Amino acid sequence: MTKDFKPYYAVIFTSTQNKSIECYSEMATKMEDLAKKQNGYLGMDSARNEVGITVSYWESLEAIKNWKQQTEHLEAQQKGRQDWYSWYNVRICKVEREYEFNK
Repeated sequence: MTKDFKPYYAVIFTSTQNKSIECYSEMATKMEDLAKKQNGYLGMDSARNEVGITVSYWESLEAIKNWKQQTEHLEAQQKGRQDWYSWYNVRICKVEREYEFNK
């Protein structure tokens, strides 16, 4: 952790998918590309097996709100509820500090 660390926010999206996920990968790539263009976007980590977890990082709650309301993202959310997800959960957390190990 650097001494000038500035807290930021993490949106944790955890999900399970339906059996039919046609066009899901294309939409996920499109949403990641679109998120990168949003004000306040800091990055993303993602993993998927039986359960998928995507964590996106944002400068502020306002940036998260704006991303949630972005038109193409709203369309993807609707498609996700209709076609791709059997369950999901969204958590928004404030990151107060961080550290890492890198060999």
